Amino acid sequence: MTSSTALKFKSPADFVKYLKDEEKQYVDFVFADLRGKQQHTTQHVSTVDVDLLTDGIYFDGSSIAGWKAINESDMILLPDLSRVCVDPFSAQPTVKVFCFVLEPSTRKHYERCPRSVAKAAEDYLKTTGIGDTAFFGPEAEFFVFDSVKYKVSMNKVSYEIDSDEGPNNTDTHYEEGNLAHRPRVKGGYFPDSPMDSGVNLRAEMLSVIASQGVEVEKHHHEVAPSQHELGIKFDTLLNCGDNMQIYKHVVHNVAAAYGQTATFMPKPIYGDNGSGMHVHQSIWKGSTPTFAGDGYAGLSETALFYIGGIIKHAKALNAFTNPSTNSYKRLVPGYEAPVLLAYSSRNRSASCRIPHSSSPKGKRVEVRFPDPTANPYLAYAAMLMAGLDGIKNKIHPGDAMDKNLYELPADELAKVPTVCGSLREALNALKANHDFLTVGGVFSKDLIDAYFDLKMEEVLAYETMPHPIEYDMYYSS
Repeated sequence: MTSSTALKFKSPADFVKYLKDEEKQYVDFVFADLRGKQQHTTQHVSTVDVDLLTDGIYFDGSSIAGWKAINESDMILLPDLSRVCVDPFSAQPTVKVFCFVLEPSTRKHYERCPRSVAKAAEDYLKTTGIGDTAFFGPEAEFFVFDSVKYKVSMNKVSYEIDSDEGPNNTDTHYEEGNLAHRPRVKGGYFPDSPMDSGVNLRAEMLSVIASQGVEVEKHHHEVAPSQHELGIKFDTLLNCGDNMQIYKHVVHNVAAAYGQTATFMPKPIYGDNGSGMHVHQSIWKGSTPTFAGDGYAGLSETALFYIGGIIKHAKALNAFTNPSTNSYKRLVPGYEAPVLLAYSSRNRSASCRIPHSSSPKGKRVEVRFPDPTANPYLAYAAMLMAGLDGIKNKIHPGDAMDKNLYELPADELAKVPTVCGSLREALNALKANHDFLTVGGVFSKDLIDAYFDLKMEEVLAYETMPHPIEYDMYYSS
């Protein structure tokens, strides 16, 4: 594991002193919109004093998708000085500070601020008596291409992707010669170089992530050609949300520095594996891991009930954990995608897996259906709320499924519930089942309604746009 040092400051005065001592020139204040895309505004250090850090920075919330109307646009960014990192990509010495978004009239957390929702979920956990800390450990996959072109207009809809690792390039002429070492379809997990051409790129990404205060563990090629994964250590819910924002920011920018382009789209390539974001989860009470016990695979009853809550609310969770129309091109059988709502200690076709651990401290649940287009703050908070609902209401998930679920007879397979098949279905499931999210004021009805409307815009754009394959299938009908 690579060591790292996170920057934390006890007071605004300490932070101002740090800026002066380290000769920083800019402070970049970052936050996430409803979709999870990181936003930022940058201040010169001459403007950053104790008053600004205490009072916050005003900005126009009406320009953020899914947020304020133009007549109520003023919002406040409140810096969280417990989460600061040096920006490795700025030409001038810059530090990035994660922020909460506040309502200017009340100075309360804005209920559509995803980072505030994550904090509210952590605070709510402490009131339940179930535990005081929720740990999350995401495994986010991504693709890296050499070139991506696409067009969406009235008379042309197309995309074209190229990667030197792509199996389609076995006979491509290159001036320097075609070296021919590349993974086949579903053949990227995980041969050594030169077939794995991304070793140096991934190592650079991981080193940069570590430099920003995130503890890192590993990197490797994934199943599909051009597909990769970096491993970061688990952390508390809010910190893990921040860590995933850093992860994605670094992946995009390091790839660009190498003259390549990275995407977290769940299914950018037809006919090969898509990218998931398996999320390991556990709850601790003080120094006690509450998921360890003497039940199935060494789990406690608490852990089983947590799984029960995840499975019960999975379709509503899909709206946050699989929030793109492209997500449901990954969630199909045959590509290692966990579409079946079952749990198992060994079976990767189950949506909830129990990883092996010889220590009670390692007992956890791996929820396998999320993907990396998810807003991490909202997705992690929603899964925690579903799990807590399972614990409070003693929702048992039934018997474990240790068979290969895709090889079950059709009559048995029909009895196993599945995740949603489309974003529309997921949004409708959220609309019908969201009371478990609003307990303790963690998610507001206002946020859920705004999120629904924002995502339905994507659904309608997707559903009403003719697709090239429709010309192939229907033009001569």
